Amino acid sequence: MTAFPEAHRPSVASTHRPVVLLHAGSAANWMWEPQLPAVRDRLALTPHLPGFGERIAEEWPGITGAADDLARRIRDLGAEGPVDLVGLSLGGVVARHPQLVASVLTSGTAVMPVVGTARALSALQLMLWNRRAMWRAQASALGLTAEAVERYVEHGLSVRRTTARVLLDEISAGAMPEGLDRYRGRMLLLAGELDPAVMAESLEALREVVPHAEKRTAPGMRYIWNIENPKRFNAMLRDWLRGGVDHWLLEPTHVLL
Repeated sequence: MTAFPEAHRPSVASTHRPVVLLHAGSAANWMWEPQLPAVRDRLALTPHLPGFGERIAEEWPGITGAADDLARRIRDLGAEGPVDLVGLSLGGVVARHPQLVASVLTSGTAVMPVVGTARALSALQLMLWNRRAMWRAQASALGLTAEAVERYVEHGLSVRRTTARVLLDEISAGAMPEGLDRYRGRMLLLAGELDPAVMAESLEALREVVPHAEKRTAPGMRYIWNIENPKRFNAMLRDWLRGGVDHWLLEPTHVLL
């Protein structure tokens, strides 16, 4: 589970840009396995972030430190030139080197402060961090498949509580990427329709910083929907990488409650 590869070579000679898939904070790079068939025509990188997967022994270096680490790791894994970057939740927050990317797709990324019920749930999660039952309940709430549930639980238990505490405190305080206002490439900002309200609020805030970004809602989806509904996620992803925006996605006109 923690040994999932970071570099996946194309099945045929490719002229496409590399795609970098950044995992969520409650999972690791294995979560992108269902997407590999959708990007088999290009170099796909699924890097481990510090403190997760094969790097669970490492300290979380802070969001800025993780972004710098990621920039180095992308090059070490063989990506040359600009990449297409896809980040889910935490993966979207650490996307902080706009000069390295040609396009950005984020889903479920919170950049606004996490307060109220969502903050209370994070505190409860920390209290129960080492309890298998908590991870199983969370996986069930996310609608994960049986196979994904086991991976989710085992990885969650492997992450140190100290890593989780520092990371959750940092995310909960709000984490708008610095320098984002200088980004001129393509950007697609997504929130699942069933995500907490802070995700949709974050879309509004990100759109203010990057006015040219596309902003959409994934109907009926929540958080790690690339695992919950890989067929739908892959169709959306392929459409985006080809230069379009999936018409299945809804244009958000208000903050979802």
